[in-house]
Amino acid sequence: MFPGLYHDIGKRARDLLYRGYAQQPPNLCQFQGFDCSLDISCRIGDIAPGLRTLFNLDIPDSARVELQYLGDYAGITGGLGMKGNPITGYKPLINLSGVVGSDFLSLGTDLAFDISTRTLNKVNAGLSFNSDFLNASINLNDMLDTWKVSCCRIINPPTSTAVAAELKHTFSVNDTALTIGGQHAIFPFTLLKARLSTYGRAGALIQQELFEKLVLTIGGELDFMDIRRVPKLGLSVAFNL
Repeated sequence: MFPGLYHDIGKRARDLLYRGYAQQPPNLCQFQGFDCSLDISCRIGDIAPGLRTLFNLDIPDSARVELQYLGDYAGITGGLGMKGNPITGYKPLINLSGVVGSDFLSLGTDLAFDISTRTLNKVNAGLSFNSDFLNASINLNDMLDTWKVSCCRIINPPTSTAVAAELKHTFSVNDTALTIGGQHAIFPFTLLKARLSTYGRAGALIQQELFEKLVLTIGGELDFMDIRRVPKLGLSVAFNL
């Protein structure tokens, strides 16, 4: 019955194709030749029926605090945060997103207002379709300049075997790209993932649950279109309280 929040639109395909890979976000901390980032999230639930608070710190990219409401047919998020980097500075943003519908079909929008310039910083919209057979979504992002169609199909739940695809087109530069990927658990606590894009980039990772709350991920990426580029290798650790 619950439609979820705007971030949930396309989340299954997005996580399968991008989460945990060696490719890092554009803003990084650099230390002795290494690029690194730190993402810390804290969620406080049940402060009132359907109401919860989320705090997120992404070093050095952003920090925000949100108030989320999840009802039977609507999910609403309002937040205040800072986004940018140490070089160009940080901008204060007000964010508001909402989703209406159900867990089967939902429609949502995501808006951000730049307080310093008093302009809209982000305008996104999305449509989600979820069933036992397929999870699919359509998103209009980047001030409605980019549209993405994604889908995810769970083939075998006991082994977490699934495939996903994302078709992306940017109108301003007339660029289209397709990314496909899959995952499979070779052991109950060991997950393998791989992906390939029409940009000629291939990635793979192995994710190992060391303890109940601790997950270690080793991932790599290779660009076949640029043989001069050094292959990327990344390491990440996630700890959930």
